[in-house]
Amino acid sequence: MAERSLVLLDTDIGNDIDDAVCLAYLLAQPRCDLLGITTVSAEPESRAALASVLCRAAGRTVPILPGAAEPLASPPVQGPPPQAAALARWEHETTFPTGAAVEFLRQTIRAHPGEVTLLAIGPLTNVALLFAVDPQVPALLRSLVLMGGAFTSVPGPEWNIHCDPYAAARVYATPVAVHRSVGLDVTTRVRMDAGAFLERCANPLLRPVADMAASWFAERPEVTFHDPLAAATLFAPSLCTFAPGQVTVARDGGPAAGTTTFRGTDGGAAGPGPHEVAIDVRPQAVLDHYFEVVDAAG
Repeated sequence: MAERSLVLLDTDIGNDIDDAVCLAYLLAQPRCDLLGITTVSAEPESRAALASVLCRAAGRTVPILPGAAEPLASPPVQGPPPQAAALARWEHETTFPTGAAVEFLRQTIRAHPGEVTLLAIGPLTNVALLFAVDPQVPALLRSLVLMGGAFTSVPGPEWNIHCDPYAAARVYATPVAVHRSVGLDVTTRVRMDAGAFLERCANPLLRPVADMAASWFAERPEVTFHDPLAAATLFAPSLCTFAPGQVTVARDGGPAAGTTTFRGTDGGAAGPGPHEVAIDVRPQAVLDHYFEVVDAAG
C-alpha cells in the first residue's frame, strides 16, 4: 500500500455541504491518517457535533475540538450552521474539549515534525492563532493546503478568506515548506447536480451527508466540490495543475475584504515564490476519484 499521510483537518462544516463531502472522503481514503479535526466559525461546538456524525458513520474515533467562533478583527459574516438541524437524527458526540483546539494542533504537529499536512477548508482563524502562539510550527509542517482564494479567472473574494481576511493575511505571510491553495478558479469547475449526487449517497458514509445536504439543496440545485477537491489533491496531486507565485490578501473592510491577488513567478532569479496556486483541473477525473475512494469504503 502507498504511504499514508498524516492529516489535520480544520473545517467550518455545517453551512456549505462541501465540508461534509470532504470529511467523508478523508474518512474513506485508505492513505489518510486523520489525526484530528478542529472547527471554526459561528457555533463551533455544533460544527464539531456534525463532524462526529460522520466519524461515527465511518466507525472511526477521531479527536474533534471546537476552535474559534469569531474572526480575529473583522465583524462576523458567517451565521450558525443550518445543517445542525440534522443532529437530531444521527448519533453524535455531545461534549467536546473547550478552548483547546489551537493547543491540540500545536502539540500534534510538534509530535510529528515534518510529517503533518494541515488541511484548512474554512476561515483561517484557527490557523492564524496557531502560527501566532507557536511561530516554530509552520516550519514543522509537511504542508499547508487551503481551500481558499480566487486567483486567476474568477473574481473574489472567496468566502473562506472573506470571513477572516486578517487571519488569511497572516497565514499567507507565514513561510511553510509547501503552502498550497486550491481556489475558486478550479473548484467551481467541479460540480454535480443535486439529484445525481443524492443517487450516489446510498453508501453508509454518505447517508448522513445527504441528510445534512437538505438545507443546502433547498436553495441550490447542485454541490460544488470546493473542499473535496482540496483534499483529493493530497493524494492525487495530478488532478490539478499548480503554479508558483506570491499571494496577497486585501484586509480592508467591506465586500472586497479578503480579495486575493496572485503574482506568478517563472522560477528565475527571484525564486519560485512562497505559494502554490491551482490554475487548472480535470473535473471528471476529480469526480471519478472521489467516488472510487468513497464507494470502496462503503
